[in-house]
Amino acid sequence: MQKTSIILAAVAMFGLAGCLEGDVERGVAGAGAGLVAAEVLGTDRTGTILAGAAAGVLCDDAGINGCR
Repeated sequence: MQKTSIILAAVAMFGLAGCLEGDVERGVAGAGAGLVAAEVLGTDRTGTILAGAAAGVLCDDAGINGCR
């Protein structure tokens, strides 16, 4: 049950990341999603947070429609 709640929170956070206007806002949301993903997957927190933040900052530069 707890894993389901964490996964739903991560999905919601990724979905809302497209509504954010600036790179900093998307980076913070990506870092938060990375932390949730690290807890669910049991991976290294620092690396997963940095990957999430980078994905949030660079998603509009990659041409992803939800990030514009």
